[in-house]
Amino acid sequence: MKTEERHFADTCAEHFMHVAGEWDIEGKVSTLTTDSARNMIAASKQLPFEHMPCAAHLLQRAITVSLQHSPFDSALAKCRKVVGHFKHSAPNAAELEKMQDARKKPKEALTQDVSTRWNSTLEMIRSILRNQEPLSDALALHPTKVTMPTAAELDKLQKLETVLEPCRYVTELLGGENFVSCSAVLPALSHLSRVMEVSEDDPAYMAKFKETFTADLEQRKEKTNLPWLKVATALDPRFKDLKCLSKPERAEVWRSITDLLKEERPAQPEQPTVSVPPKKRLALMFESSSDEEDYLERCLERYRAEPTIDMEDCPQQWWADHEGAHSMMAGLARKYLATPATSPAAQPHDQYARRFGAACKMKGTASRIIQTRSGSRKDHDDKRSRCDMEDDSSASSPEASSSSRHTWRSAGEAKASAVTIFVHFPDRTWIIPSCLCASLLSGPGRRLSGTSHRLS
Repeated sequence: MKTEERHFADTCAEHFMHVAGEWDIEGKVSTLTTDSARNMIAASKQLPFEHMPCAAHLLQRAITVSLQHSPFDSALAKCRKVVGHFKHSAPNAAELEKMQDARKKPKEALTQDVSTRWNSTLEMIRSILRNQEPLSDALALHPTKVTMPTAAELDKLQKLETVLEPCRYVTELLGGENFVSCSAVLPALSHLSRVMEVSEDDPAYMAKFKETFTADLEQRKEKTNLPWLKVATALDPRFKDLKCLSKPERAEVWRSITDLLKEERPAQPEQPTVSVPPKKRLALMFESSSDEEDYLERCLERYRAEPTIDMEDCPQQWWADHEGAHSMMAGLARKYLATPATSPAAQPHDQYARRFGAACKMKGTASRIIQTRSGSRKDHDDKRSRCDMEDDSSASSPEASSSSRHTWRSAGEAKASAVTIFVHFPDRTWIIPSCLCASLLSGPGRRLSGTSHRLS
């Protein structure tokens, strides 16, 4: 969100509420997902929303801390110099392509790492390892101070690549825009903890990296919204066995869900006043309370008895198909599963730009909000949302294209924001990066309509 004031906590909180007020969603927002910057954390404490620290930022910091002053420093420094040698000189890049061709390797440019994106370091390592021979051949053509990592350093990089690969998978799992992510945070972090366990075969430098990573990750995990994440995990039919938690924690989670169901259950209509003796009134009160608890327990038991679903299946679709059998829990599941695990900035995307362009022609209202993070990873590419309201063919109109370009240009200017607001409606959920919200409020984008997945 672009502002003229400095991003103090009070200013951020004020702007968040301003956006919510402009869109008339103050009472519909449940969760605010931000990075772990101090001003964002302080701002979230001033707001009436649950705060969800960004899981991707958590991983970024844990990996960065583990790589600082590590035995990998020398090898990574050499990689950066090699990449810079070929990326910043067209003749050098041309020579590398010739050597790749001579070695029958695919022609590819090397990847430069960026300090704010740990996965760029992984891609840099991979590009160096894939092109060891062409790089050595190209560097040997002319005298240069740039040298390839030694065999021992390349071996270190290979081991580092192996342990960073699960982190890449988890980052993609938690950062996707088109499938449920919040409920996967705790299982994913538990998986990383197992992967990072020190084994007898690990050299000392690798053991140090794993220990540093595990300790830092555990420390940061404790600062997340654990109660919310635990409930979300239990309400996801992929992870409802709660293997990522200890047995005492599992029991506590199910008790929490029972309490939440009591709060969510609609109030019973008032009955006509009838004179009842005091003793009988007391007996009826306890009987009513006991019946309600038994009913909620049966609801939970029916859900827990359901088989878990495949990792690639869509939890929201499962709830849509089983809402009749679990009507008491479906609303709670919609609310918790819609929370995003990460806070990505708004960035242009051809598919969404095309749909937004078509939606600009519709007589929409501000209650139709851009939606992401629903559906499954498996079915996103091969079927449209059941709530799509626009025809892609209409996106070719000049008016629609112009509006779409205008909106995305505004969103791109504000892409530094790391905040996501999610809006929960009775039959659907929308998630809005607040920077995109702000840009949509000032022009043609105000009429944009997104797509959503109904749960009923």
